[in-house]
Amino acid sequence: MYKEIRLKRGKEESLRRFHPWVFSGAILKIDEGVGEGDVVRVLANSGDFIAVGHYQEGSIAVRVLSFSDVQIDDEFWHSRLSSALKMRQAIGIADNPDNNTYRLVHGEGDNLPGLIIDVYGQTAVMQAHSIGMHLCRKEIAHALIDVMESRISHIYYKSETTLPFMTADDMNGFLYGNSDDNIATENGLKFRVDWLKGQKTGFFVDQRENRSLLEKFSRGKRVLNMFCYTGGFSFYAMRGGAELVHSVDSSAKAIELTKQNVELNFPGDARHEAYCEDAFKFLESIGTNHNSQLSILNSQLSYNLIILDPPAFAKHRGALHNALKGYTRLNQKAFEKIEKGGILFTFSCSQVVTKDHFRNAVFTAAALAKRKVRILHQLHQPADHPINIYHPEGEYLKGLVLYVE
Repeated sequence: MYKEIRLKRGKEESLRRFHPWVFSGAILKIDEGVGEGDVVRVLANSGDFIAVGHYQEGSIAVRVLSFSDVQIDDEFWHSRLSSALKMRQAIGIADNPDNNTYRLVHGEGDNLPGLIIDVYGQTAVMQAHSIGMHLCRKEIAHALIDVMESRISHIYYKSETTLPFMTADDMNGFLYGNSDDNIATENGLKFRVDWLKGQKTGFFVDQRENRSLLEKFSRGKRVLNMFCYTGGFSFYAMRGGAELVHSVDSSAKAIELTKQNVELNFPGDARHEAYCEDAFKFLESIGTNHNSQLSILNSQLSYNLIILDPPAFAKHRGALHNALKGYTRLNQKAFEKIEKGGILFTFSCSQVVTKDHFRNAVFTAAALAKRKVRILHQLHQPADHPINIYHPEGEYLKGLVLYVE
């Protein structure tokens, strides 16, 4: 029998509406001996059962695994992972010969809060965002192999950066199999996945559909891909018939991966160049004649398709104000530099930045740059990153495609 947590009077209302978090301020009493990562039963003040979940110290004290009074055992993990796979099959993402890259488990969106699983060919990369999921990693891996059958042969666990407060022991490494074949396919294009040292699980799977849209706009364009990371938008633009593509990132490792990915798909193609440079400095240098190497390089360049896909500017609410200033500044600079009649793809992946926040920041940037702008598309995360209808916080990725006069 699991130990129990009792809530203060009236604090079960959000859970009655199936929101999957219990905040620490809602807790009245915790049974003696409850440790971080333990499975606990959550009770209303009256003593009525509410949910079962993983306990963890901090603002979010319990992440709900089930609103039924069930055991969190092998059968539970098998059932949840099977449900996740069936959904990906239903939307045509899993078992697609042109696309062996997708997100299999998206935390709360798949009723498994604290767990991310991305599939890259024969390797699944698993990442824990809660201590409870970390402690269950071997049981999850066992169920995953059973559910996925021949679809995967390896499971790599990568949680060193998502659980930094814990010991580094067993944070990264293969839980099953062992492979150095890190080439996967997305919509017929190949890319290398750096699940050892790369950001997130090694690739930004959530931009797949937005990259496909960019491809349709790219014919004959001079493309600038800012914060390129591993170059996803760049090689889609090249397949779309771009005249030239320039990729920019402040990380030398990211630039090297971008070059490798472009070479995988377009060997020897002179249309692509990659630059290791700060985004703001690079944008500032476009069309200028200052006596610096970067400005001399860019003095004659202009772009009519620009992608802005920066890392999260705000990871908590306290950083929201500065983040919005950052988005405004970045987009203003892009508006100032893009050619008349150009197209701007601009994104925010900050969960605390709402769609309205982001749109207002971009609109402010357009006004400051004195450009006429029209919205062509409003973008979001793809279907394999589902949003639990009871957990609106899961809608983190937002983007705009803009026509700039």
